[in-house]
Amino acid sequence: MNILNKPFDTQFNTAPFSKISDADFLPAFKKGIAEAKEEIDEIVKNSDSPTFQNTIEALDFSGEQLDRISSIFFNLNSAETNDTIQKIAQEVSPLLSEFSNDITLNEELFKRVKSVYEKRETLNLSTEQMTLLEKKYKSFSRNGANLPEDKKLQLRDIDKELSKLKLKFGENVLAETNKFELLITDEADLTGLPEGAIEAAAQLAESKDKEGWLFTLDYPSYIPFMTYAENRELRKKLAIAFGSKGFNNDALDNQENVLKIAKLRHKRANLLGYKTHAHFVLEERMAKNPETVETFLNDLLEKAKPAAEREFKNLEDFAKELDGIDQLQKWDGAYYSEKLKQKLFNLDDEKLKPYFKLENVINGVFKIASKLYGLQFEEINNIDKYHEDVLTYKVTDESGEYVSIFYADFFPRPGKRNGAWMTVYKPQYVKNGENSRPHISIVCNFTKPTKSKPSLLTFNEVTTLFHEFGHALHGMLANTTYPSLSGTSVFWDFVELPSQVLENWCYEKEALELFAKHYETHEVIPMDFVEKIKESATFHEGMQTLRQLSFGLLDMSWHGSDPTAITNVKAHEAEAFQNTRLYPDVAENCMSTSFSHIFQGGYSSGYYSYKWAEVLDADAFEYFKEEGIFSRSAATKFKDNVLSQGGTEDPMTLYKRFRGKEPQPEALLKRAGLIEK
Repeated sequence: MNILNKPFDTQFNTAPFSKISDADFLPAFKKGIAEAKEEIDEIVKNSDSPTFQNTIEALDFSGEQLDRISSIFFNLNSAETNDTIQKIAQEVSPLLSEFSNDITLNEELFKRVKSVYEKRETLNLSTEQMTLLEKKYKSFSRNGANLPEDKKLQLRDIDKELSKLKLKFGENVLAETNKFELLITDEADLTGLPEGAIEAAAQLAESKDKEGWLFTLDYPSYIPFMTYAENRELRKKLAIAFGSKGFNNDALDNQENVLKIAKLRHKRANLLGYKTHAHFVLEERMAKNPETVETFLNDLLEKAKPAAEREFKNLEDFAKELDGIDQLQKWDGAYYSEKLKQKLFNLDDEKLKPYFKLENVINGVFKIASKLYGLQFEEINNIDKYHEDVLTYKVTDESGEYVSIFYADFFPRPGKRNGAWMTVYKPQYVKNGENSRPHISIVCNFTKPTKSKPSLLTFNEVTTLFHEFGHALHGMLANTTYPSLSGTSVFWDFVELPSQVLENWCYEKEALELFAKHYETHEVIPMDFVEKIKESATFHEGMQTLRQLSFGLLDMSWHGSDPTAITNVKAHEAEAFQNTRLYPDVAENCMSTSFSHIFQGGYSSGYYSYKWAEVLDADAFEYFKEEGIFSRSAATKFKDNVLSQGGTEDPMTLYKRFRGKEPQPEALLKRAGLIEK
């Protein structure tokens, strides 16, 4: 029997990666879907009248093995993919989309769900059960259960097509990232680059049997080059390559995919009775509708734009004064920002990096989790990994009880997409009286150790690790009954709160003293550095805010109005960016064609949620500062009301229970230096 189609006979029930071959996936999916269908049939054919237990609960626990297969497969497709896996993904995605529609468009099943839903007030359900019931009912009503037969068929076709297009979009972006190489053979072209970046580039060239120094579009290679390389022409070359992913009118072009995805989403929303895709999505978010999002983004834009324009003017003047640059271009931004930051604060990443050895930062985030939530992390080597770079930990609480398995995957490689994310290999839930604990993973792309140096993180990478670990805590500390409400299964404009709030500890002296130690001398980071980190935290905050808002507005431009008439991706994008543009446009570049968050990931109509969650996190951290950043009582309130509760209640209810009131945007604007403290 296929190893993927039976419960795993492993310690902690972890995925047996070493025993799974790529060839196992397709048959496993087909069998998993067939078995899940049988479970649905049993619910439908039950001759007893529908109850919460025999219908809603049974539905939530159905397809458990299929969910495990899916999580393993799609996580590998992001972190350790290859041609075979990508091919299987193209074949499997429509099957899963079809299966999902088989459930939501199953009339008999919907009748049972509706029957329970209609008598919900008389059932004496707990808050979590009521949430699950409402969520299940909406998953049918919002996905076509009330449609006539012909429209249901249309919906199925759209969903199948969308699942393929989103995959293709992502594959193209990954292929573009892997394809580009900048080989430098003249040492003079390396001027300005830090020693670590030069060594890493030499090692990469050597690994590919090339003479010289090799730079790629992977973040640990790309960002130092754009930040430090003095050769402006080479920065331009790299920036154009980075910004033109999916926009080269070749086999990897994504323009057609973008147009098709946006138009199909709109058509789908219309079919379901919604004005736009954003209206459909936002009904199940804290924001509730596109108008709220647009108002939120534009209000912030109004406050941030004057600061951004001021900062940009200063940067232009600085570049002109320093190097006679008449027109600041996108490939100049990071370079001159870093130079100006060094001048103003006498602080640069290269000074800070020796204090942020990866292993120390990992231990630091573990210590902070221990102080706040009583968690202990023990590295274990008796469970399978999908790649030798992956670190594995057993997480326990203060009484030694098993809490979670934690996977951490930190370095770039060809089969791994850029960026950083948290994901789940197995959710938490309670079944037959047993609290089944989760398996959580974070994936990042940090600088690999070189022959002479360990992996030393930039401060930005430190905050990225804390961010993803904040998501991980949300998954690890989950304590709900039902898998679909567990951990990070919350409204998408709430999901970034646990991740973004944890970033605040990176700026606090008490926290930095726990882990920011020089990798050679073991000296704790000097306090004047800590002061400068805090001072420089709001450096170019106006420009950063404008950039984030531009992405949110671009997302809404694709999804918040009818995209049917759009024929030119670049022209549409230029219009969306009109109010947020600082740099001159680069004709060869296009953001939408590699905007994976919204065209491949789950952020369509949701990119605003990063800023939305910043309002929540700034407000939440104010409370921690009032109580003490390691206050156990504040942390316990956060754990009990937010981290452990998943999606069991409306997020604003949970937030107010933690904070005692609704969040105030002033905390964010103060922290960002956009209004007076």
